[in-house]
Amino acid sequence: MTPVTTFAGRRVALFGLGGSGLATALALKAGGADVVAYDDSEASREKARAQGIAVADLRAEDWSRFTSLVLAPGVPLTHPAPHWTVGLAKAANVEIIGDIELFCRERAALAPDAPFVAITGTNGKSTTTALVAHILREAGLDVQMGGNIGTAILSLEPPSRERVHVVEMSSFQIDLTPSLAPSVACLLNITPDHLDRHGTMENYAAIKERVVAGSRRAFIGVDDPASAAIYERHSVPRIVQKGWISRTHASAYPVSVERKLDLGVFLDGTRIVLRHRSGSKTDAGLVLCDLAGINSLRGAHNAQNACFAAGVFEALEVVPDYDRTHLRQSIQAALRTFPGLAHRMEEVGRRGETIFVNDSKATNADSTEKALASFERVYWILGGKQKEGGIASLRPYFPRVAKAYLIGEASEAFAATLREEVPHVLCGTLDKAVAAAAADAAAAGEGERVVLLSPACASYDQYRNFEIRGDHFRDLVRALPA
Repeated sequence: MTPVTTFAGRRVALFGLGGSGLATALALKAGGADVVAYDDSEASREKARAQGIAVADLRAEDWSRFTSLVLAPGVPLTHPAPHWTVGLAKAANVEIIGDIELFCRERAALAPDAPFVAITGTNGKSTTTALVAHILREAGLDVQMGGNIGTAILSLEPPSRERVHVVEMSSFQIDLTPSLAPSVACLLNITPDHLDRHGTMENYAAIKERVVAGSRRAFIGVDDPASAAIYERHSVPRIVQKGWISRTHASAYPVSVERKLDLGVFLDGTRIVLRHRSGSKTDAGLVLCDLAGINSLRGAHNAQNACFAAGVFEALEVVPDYDRTHLRQSIQAALRTFPGLAHRMEEVGRRGETIFVNDSKATNADSTEKALASFERVYWILGGKQKEGGIASLRPYFPRVAKAYLIGEASEAFAATLREEVPHVLCGTLDKAVAAAAADAAAAGEGERVVLLSPACASYDQYRNFEIRGDHFRDLVRALPA
């Protein structure tokens, strides 16, 4: 746990007592704050009371006594309408922040030079976060990984100069972190998502940009227009002082898997290359690693994730000063042992020449595009609670789909999009879809084929979250004969 000592003696309102909310309440209390918490769920309120947290209806509290409202990231801050606690806080001129902001203030007070890697993007941020943490651990460093990836940031050990925090950040979390200033920031990509919570694409992109705005060093994807525009605004070189030596460094490095770059990190075939600039000179390029044969990182989207992870490892100042050969060997060895991320292009089984892949984390079409682009012959399971735009953008990949198996609320709408272009069947539920896809793939003759769960939808029409959906798929696959 990271006790929030910077709030000692303050009276703090907290709304949202899920996993991160409860961890935040306990960290505030451990640091000496006077916490009053609330949640719409009685079960969550009881769980908090059982752990000694003061629970009260915040509508009946005197807000003039609060210094801050700590809001759970899932609670609307601006759109489609602010939560009632937001209105009460603003009326009383009380700041509204999140748990990562508490961590940032604790870091600033206790260990301002503590290594802190913040990672965001519409797609790929969980895999990149896990991969960065894996590479750093393999290098022998003390690594704490959390944030949006699953472990609440205040449940991690406190910041220190000898410990690296690798934190995945959603747009909701960034919106609640005004003093964000990581050592290294990664902005992977930006495509339309969560517009119901941010109003417009411009608002969404502006929130994502905050991750790099206060960073010491940033890596920014340039393969989509929104991210490329952000890179252009942050690409001005700046002077960095280290000891008595001053050097000109890029404040931000571009990252691309679509083209070679004069500066930055890019994919050249299967190799990841980094080009530095010192003053007015750019080096010839350092080959950081080669992705050939690494199945846990198949596909262009995973190549992008690996480009960011390799760049972070090279840039993070806590990493020892490796010579070029040692640097390349360290990254390469770590990539070979990376197991991949559960629910993201996760190979969960094989039967004959059929591979079963769990991509339940693909909750929008852009994410599913990465999976479809990675395989040539796909038996595609999709559907759930449809997001804006549906799957029309995936039409260029329809020739790769041997057959589609539709589940959940989106079935009829997706069937209308697939029409005569893709053979499809309305299965309704995942168990029926897995059985049908497995049978069709087994009867398909020679050659490798993939039964792919990549829903392009949110899960909560049938499942509480995408993890439960992916776990169910994994269990169904493992229960198949042979």
